[in-house]
Amino acid sequence: MAELDASTLSGEWIFDPDHTRIGFSARHAMVTKVRGAFNDVDGHIHVDAANPANSTVEVRVKAASVDTRNAQRDEHLRSADFFDVETYPEIVFTSSTVDEVEDNTFMVVGDLTIRGISKQVAIPLDLVGVHRDANGQLRAGFEGTRRVNRRDWGLEWQVALDTGGVLVSEKITLEFEISAVKVEDQASGAA
Repeated sequence: MAELDASTLSGEWIFDPDHTRIGFSARHAMVTKVRGAFNDVDGHIHVDAANPANSTVEVRVKAASVDTRNAQRDEHLRSADFFDVETYPEIVFTSSTVDEVEDNTFMVVGDLTIRGISKQVAIPLDLVGVHRDANGQLRAGFEGTRRVNRRDWGLEWQVALDTGGVLVSEKITLEFEISAVKVEDQASGAA
């Protein structure tokens, strides 16, 4: 990626929900992966390119928007066994620190709140690129993953398998593919 002028990256950015994916993967029956995503995502990023420590990130996800391409499983995930969306409708991440650990790679540390339980997580995010789209909007792309233990957030449901092992892994990989649009460029249209 070409060297960016700090003024280009610095500023307020909002997630483009149509081009952003906040997802997860988990082992199922110890042998395969189940992948899912949340279809209702909102977020914003304040970037201070000259001093990344002053940058902030906030992500809000409607838990009921979980989608694993299986309606029965999705309803189970929405139930009190997992996300309990009636009681806890949102999953929220709010950063406390942002550090540039190498060129275009950031460690974003903050509180992830699921089911009313907040735990600190560190999420490595790569700045994939910054370009103007066909409508003249300045877009930034970020990608990253982080493995977490779902039980840390009270996601305890489990079934033991007769052959040993469990139905759903405790370790979950969170997946972030973020397309953010610079706020002052919003007026020029949508893709």
